[in-house]
Amino acid sequence: MAFEYAIALTGGIATGKSTVASLLGLSGLRIIDADKISHTLLEANIEWVRSHFGEAYITPRGKVDRPALGKLVFADAEKKAELEAFLHPLIRAEIEQQSIRQDTFKYPYLIDIPLFFEGNAYNIKDSVVVYTPADVQLERFMKRNGFSEEESLRRITSQMPIDEKKAKATWVIDNSQNLKHLQKECYAFVDVIKAKYPAPKK
Repeated sequence: MAFEYAIALTGGIATGKSTVASLLGLSGLRIIDADKISHTLLEANIEWVRSHFGEAYITPRGKVDRPALGKLVFADAEKKAELEAFLHPLIRAEIEQQSIRQDTFKYPYLIDIPLFFEGNAYNIKDSVVVYTPADVQLERFMKRNGFSEEESLRRITSQMPIDEKKAKATWVIDNSQNLKHLQKECYAFVDVIKAKYPAPKK
């Protein structure tokens, strides 16, 4: 049975989830990264991408042009649905296999799932949301990616509003300030997990 000891790590675009995952990993928590799995599977199925979306979405070096593909699917709901219908079951199957292996340690681990609440595809009881206020989220996304406000809002609003995710979370890691504050938030979360669960037997 998968997900017995899993905690979903989620948030929104540009809320700092990847940074939090790195900090929590450095603190000793084990993490399954859905984005990395997605990228690996996309490259493994490059011929599917070529046949369904065209040569324009393959780089000269023979890789999937993820920025170009991302721009396409966020502007075209049908293309987005087509990509997700192919990719999501593969991602789910790989996460489930990794989860089964992690459950053998009988200690909590994180599964980094960007669309945990939107997809409702994982039977995971507990979740931690990386929270940034919506206005800060938009500002950070535009600065990080160089997109227009219109394009940035299109991508952000494709997900559940961050305040709704915050309300659904078991725990919240606040990333509304600076890195030092975020580090404190992450350490506090790790302390909560260590206090709630006994150390795994070696």
